[in-house]
Amino acid sequence: MEKEGNLILDLTFDFAIKIIDFCELLEEKRKYVIAKQLLRSGTAVGSIANEAHDAESKADFIHKLKIGAKEARETRYWLRLCQYSKSYPFDESLLTDLDSIQKVLNKIIATSKKNKM
Repeated sequence: MEKEGNLILDLTFDFAIKIIDFCELLEEKRKYVIAKQLLRSGTAVGSIANEAHDAESKADFIHKLKIGAKEARETRYWLRLCQYSKSYPFDESLLTDLDSIQKVLNKIIATSKKNKM
């Protein structure tokens, strides 16, 4: 797979692939509801980051990345449910990857706000 050369786009794309694989495992275990929610929020982070890449303005860029950050928080919620539920599989590396994504998103948002003024 050819990389975009953009850190957040690359991180979120790789994360989405891992989420897809993990959600397939959840579905094999018949954990359909969580699998569906996690698939939606976990892949949305990258989709929204891609959308922000072509934002119409700095304000639009920041707004889109904030939505991506919200999707990342939701994804963390679903992963933590898996982590603490006895009958669910869990992959610690997904939370580790999500930590990195959230740090990069927060840094981009903060820097963009600072440079906006």
